[in-house]
Formats: sequence, C-alpha cells, structure tokens
Amino acid sequence: MRSRPARLRPARVPDWARWNPAGAERPWTVGIEEEAMLLDSRDWSVANRIDDVLKALPPSVAARAAAETHACVIELMTSPHATVAGAVAELAGLRRSLDDTARDALGLRAAVAGTHPLATRAEVALSSGDRYREIAASMRALAYREPTMAQHVHVAVADGEAAVRALDGLADDLPLLLALSANSPYWRGADSGFASVRTPIFSMFPRTGIARRFGSYAQYTCAVDAIVRSEAISDPGFLWWDARLQPRLGTVEVRIMDAQTGMADVAALAAVVQCLVGLHVEGRRAGGAGSEVLAENRFVAARDGMSAQLIDDRTRSRRPLRDALAELLDACKPFAAVLGCTEQLAATTALAADPGYERQRRHVADDGLAGLPARLADVFSLTVCERPELVAELH
Repeated sequence: MRSRPARLRPARVPDWARWNPAGAERPWTVGIEEEAMLLDSRDWSVANRIDDVLKALPPSVAARAAAETHACVIELMTSPHATVAGAVAELAGLRRSLDDTARDALGLRAAVAGTHPLATRAEVALSSGDRYREIAASMRALAYREPTMAQHVHVAVADGEAAVRALDGLADDLPLLLALSANSPYWRGADSGFASVRTPIFSMFPRTGIARRFGSYAQYTCAVDAIVRSEAISDPGFLWWDARLQPRLGTVEVRIMDAQTGMADVAALAAVVQCLVGLHVEGRRAGGAGSEVLAENRFVAARDGMSAQLIDDRTRSRRPLRDALAELLDACKPFAAVLGCTEQLAATTALAADPGYERQRRHVADDGLAGLPARLADVFSLTVCERPELVAELH
C-alpha cells in the first residue's frame, strides 16, 4: 500500500511570512487599533467624510489614522508600548485630536460603538483608494452593508512558532472576549436582540470567524500562502479572522472585540489580551475545543453577551460564561503583575458587571433610540477630558 505523500510546504519562507525581529527585541509590547464612526452633528447620521478628516488632522496624528472600508469610519492606531497604560494614554491623545479636528474644522463629531444604531446601507459610501475598490469588486453587495467598528489589540511575540502557540490557544478564549466586549445591540434603528450584532454583520465577509488550529508556523504559512500565492487575495491582510498573525509587525492580533465607547473598557480588554497571549505562548493555559463547539460558543456569545451559557468541551455540558470568564481572569492575574497591567485587568470586573450593550439599552429606555448617537459622541468627547465624573454620569 502506497504511503500518503507528506503535506507540501513552501520551498522557502515567503516574504510576507518573515517574522519581524522587533517581536523578539520587545516581546509582550502592546498596540491598540480602534475604529470610530464619523457623525454629522446636525442629525447624528453617519458622515462619509474620511478624506476630509484625514486631511484636516495634524500630521503626527494623521500618521496614526487610516481610512477603513466605509467612508464614515476612521481607524486610530497606537504605536507599540511596553504597557497597556502607555497604549491607552496614546489612544486618548489620538481621540482628543480627532474630536477637536472633527468639531472645530469640519463641524463633525466622532463616536465609538460596535455599530451605528440607526444607519442603513443607503447612507453609507465606500472609502476611496485601491484597497477599497478591490474590496468592493470582491465583496460586491456585501461591501455596502452598514459599517461595523471593532477594537484590535496587537501583542508582540518572539517568533512565528510562539505566535502559533498563542493563536491556537486563543481559540477557546475568543468567545469570552467577544461577550465581554459586546457593544452593538442596535442595527438599522431597532434592537437586534444581540449583544454584539456587529459580529454576524461582519461575518458576512469571507475569511472571518475563529481560525483552525495550525500546530506550527510552517503549517500556518503553508495554509495562508496557498491563498496568497494563488492571488485569490492580494495579501494576508484580507484574512479577517477573529485572531490572526501579523508577521510584518511581529505580533498576534486579536480582532473579535466590539469597539469600546469608554477608555476604561478599552484598557481592560487590552490587558486581558496581552495576558492571554503571554499565557498561551508559555503554555500555561490549556484548551482544545473542536471547531463546532467554538462556532457555537461564538454565536451564543454574540447573541447573549455576558448572560451566555457556553459549551464546556471537557464536560460536554453548558456553563455560565461568567464562570468561565472568572477562571480566565484568575489565570491572567499573575501574568498581569509581570506585565504591569494589574490595574487595567481589574477593570474587567466593572465591564463584566455592566457591559456596553446593557448600557446602550439602558440609555435607550431612558431617552429613546434617536438620542443614542449623540450620547455616544458625548462619551467620546468626555473620555479625553479631565472630568471623569461627567464620563461616569453619561456612561
């Protein structure tokens, strides 16, 4: 009987897969990317004016900002920082500059949540630029859906093998991160019934969801290179998995989280991700649920948020997500002490007790859905000022 041929691997490491040595020079450094919506302050509809905003920003801030698929969304990107506190401080400064520029130069406002609660696809335009024309040509009608906004966290690791250990291990944790971050209950002017409706909306794109486990960097490279080399996609950035590797940066990137309205919540999620990447790289946290269980847990987390009942692969039964999250956070605490993010990790307690989707629903119950975009914009403005009592009152 003829033996099966070994799985083919690239003859050499493709250029896109060469691991940036900065990951080994500064492991565990953290960077945050945040997608914010641009709003017309006259009626709080989306404002398709990304080009105007990028031109108006101070050059140092514009270098840390970028267009996204939709022209009413801007991405803010921090540089790598040794601590979560440093990354959050830089992001607060970027928010401050965006808020000032949008208000004073353009008569716009900015806000952050997983979705604009009222927007419809008829109001949305795509960004200019070759990348977004490519997305439109590839995604067709899917590119013209309502905009979604996420928070992405990058953590530097030494090499590709360490990165795959983190990526494989994170698979079990991603539904928990999704539930904790859920901040998008409203879609097209109605309550979706989801805690994070952003998740199923974004999942209309291909190459989304929780990536399979790869086992080694060679297997990861082989799988991705088949898609890139065939020119099915032009570069690995078109893999929109919930967590992915960024070899050119030397980082593991976690992307499953809704964008957070308040800075304390941004910091809490970044701290959890930084700790989890470290734990998985060092093999301190076990996991191994199958793809079917992970997909179901992801769906339930998006639907039910912190009240979800997740499948426990070990017992073949369901358990409260809150219990699983408590175990995860306990595992993170020793690593947080090493990384200097103990304070930010502790903030997850407040976020879990009062997640973003519940706050949005509470505001709508008090003031109506039409007033929610203005409320989100006010929180955005006040999170970069020095009056925390106002932030707490609005948030």
